[in-house]
Amino acid sequence: MSDFSVLVTGACGEIGQALVQGLAKKGGYRIVTTDLMPLPDAIKSLAAEHVQGDLVYRVKQFYAYDFDVIFHLAASLSSKAEVATEEAHRINVEGTMQLLMMAAFKSERRGKAVKFIFPSSIAAYGMPDVAAKRKAGRVKEGEWNNPHTMYGANKLYCEKLGEYYGSFYGQRHLDEDPPVMLDFRAIRFPGLISAFTLPSGGTSDYGPEMLHAAAQGKPYACFVREDAKISFMAMPDAIKALLTITDAPKEGLTSHVYNIDAFSLTAGEFRDWAMRSFPGAVVTFEPNRRRQGIVDSWPEDVDDSLARADWGWQPDYDVRRFFEDYFLPEIRKRYANKPSLRSVE
Repeated sequence: MSDFSVLVTGACGEIGQALVQGLAKKGGYRIVTTDLMPLPDAIKSLAAEHVQGDLVYRVKQFYAYDFDVIFHLAASLSSKAEVATEEAHRINVEGTMQLLMMAAFKSERRGKAVKFIFPSSIAAYGMPDVAAKRKAGRVKEGEWNNPHTMYGANKLYCEKLGEYYGSFYGQRHLDEDPPVMLDFRAIRFPGLISAFTLPSGGTSDYGPEMLHAAAQGKPYACFVREDAKISFMAMPDAIKALLTITDAPKEGLTSHVYNIDAFSLTAGEFRDWAMRSFPGAVVTFEPNRRRQGIVDSWPEDVDDSLARADWGWQPDYDVRRFFEDYFLPEIRKRYANKPSLRSVE
């Protein structure tokens, strides 16, 4: 059997690098990557081909390919998108729209659905205030879809575009044989944390930033309140989710969009782990009004029962295993030969 042909956009990002490694480890894929940047050394040998450049202007090039699966990871993330809203819309919406059109065309042309895997976000939710957030508890996919950010609005709209191309595109053919449509599957991720790449300034990065600073003996001023709470996930679980939903039989899926969850933490609880793991760590709380407002609009927790029922979602890392078996061992290695605080094993 020949390898499945896979496109990974945004391959140089945190999720992209981890996904390319996960696909290569699993085997059976011919991996084509694309990003604004050249591939980092860690994954350069794993891609059969890399297309460098702005995705919006590169999509036409991909009409010459025959992809079985598209993992569309390229995006302008939450904090950056709030500063450059027009550019965020161009990248997040126009780029997605162009890829969806290409995947829809290819699905109909070859008579076999292209799987389009889309990482959405808890940013698609929008809680009006902290009181409502706390009262809401675990939020289902169809609740509180009132994003407060450009990034969240982009993600929610792209989910709807995916649903359209996956269910309704081609209604002009209703009097004929229905066309083969693309197979759109989206996951609303919580805050993702990688032990192997540095935080990139995202809105949910205060947790890992805090631990990286503590490991180096550097003080850290957290940009959200001590009681700020959202859900998080270890990067290996994110990759597990992407691969699992890709392999799930379509007939078992009852939705195009799924929540997934692992654990929820307050910023204060991150501080507690930093203090226990690196005695003498200095962590203060100096909330940034804009970034705090974004975090306050995201739910404290999400209900992922639909993903568990439809495609067997189950995280491997709860909060204790995340810190003790995954994150802390790796950042200790990273800073082992640098001046740092004495850590507690």
